[in-house]
Amino acid sequence: MIKVALVDDHQLFRKSLSLLLSTFEGIEVVYDTNDGLAFLKAAEDTLIDVVLLDIQMPIIDGFEVCSRLKAINPDIKILIISQLTSKEAIHQIMECGANGFFTKNSAPELLENAIKSVIEKDYYFDIELAAVIREAILWEKKILYNDDLSIHINFTPREIEIIKMASQEKSSKEIADVLCISARTVEKHRKRIMEKTESKNFIGVILYALKTNAISLSEL
Repeated sequence: MIKVALVDDHQLFRKSLSLLLSTFEGIEVVYDTNDGLAFLKAAEDTLIDVVLLDIQMPIIDGFEVCSRLKAINPDIKILIISQLTSKEAIHQIMECGANGFFTKNSAPELLENAIKSVIEKDYYFDIELAAVIREAILWEKKILYNDDLSIHINFTPREIEIIKMASQEKSSKEIADVLCISARTVEKHRKRIMEKTESKNFIGVILYALKTNAISLSEL
């Protein structure tokens, strides 16, 4: 059972979302609130797998909640649900460590796949992933993003394989089947790759691999 928390400042939207989620098999809403600070406190003691998080909220916004939550419990998957779709918003979503983005204008039936995707693949975007990454790279250039990439991390051939397949939106199980290894082994590789690149999520890994030419956009 996937345990979900809802954090949105519109009560009607939260209640409607909770009702929708109750129709999905294997998904249970265990917490809902309009207060980001209250949620962060609850997240310390409540078993939560995925949080559906709005950006525009009082007290602290979704970006701040996301950043703080990753420091408290990096294992909780964060799916941003918002109407904001600008380049700036997409960039901030990836920077704060979110695992995915789902627009409020999307078809409701797609939400089940989005939740399961952040669990199985570590990320979900309801815009084509390659397009999202291109936008992020272009935006980073626009704001003169300047990571020190003079010392590149050397990925092993196996790590490159996993990064490429993850960038094609394959789950750990799907990657494991292709490589004839266990899904647990793939997860260990993914965790180590994130640690090596100091990435908050696997989207960050893919961006780093693109910047250092370990993979190319044509492979996405």
